[in-house]
Amino acid sequence: MENNKIDYLTPALVCGGAAGVVSALPFLNLVNCLCCLWIVGASAAAVYLVSRRTPTGLKAGDGALTGVLTGVIAAVAETVVGLPLKGFNLAISKRFLEKMSEFAPEMPAGWDEWLSRTSGGFSPAFFLLGLFVTAAVFAVFGALGGVIGVSLFGRPKTPVQPIRPPAQGHGDAA
Repeated sequence: MENNKIDYLTPALVCGGAAGVVSALPFLNLVNCLCCLWIVGASAAAVYLVSRRTPTGLKAGDGALTGVLTGVIAAVAETVVGLPLKGFNLAISKRFLEKMSEFAPEMPAGWDEWLSRTSGGFSPAFFLLGLFVTAAVFAVFGALGGVIGVSLFGRPKTPVQPIRPPAQGHGDAA
């Protein structure tokens, strides 16, 4: 008996991990502002990798499952990689707001106090809440990317049939 199980996890780990790392890096993470583009692209790439390993075509549900796995893995990778970069991102934000205050003298009252308060210590509750929200958002966009990936790469693999010329009739001469 043949084993027809599809391996969704390995492509999701590879593509989700890569998308999570890129999503955590400063300035590259801005691409995710465009409808979580890293996540959608990584999910479509994961579906491509899954489709290369399966002899049959993929269904939309296969793509959605691959995309959800990719999105959740990307959320975990983004959170873990982004944790040490939090201070760097906060420093960039603070410098940006300081430059903005030079050009716009009417900044909201207390903005510098708010920024210094948010740069406080590590809170496990906010860490887990952020991970949960990120995983939910990335899972939704991952499912979308997986369905898009199935429409691009998940077609059934059918052998190409040669075209035969039509048979010529004998004896019918006009």
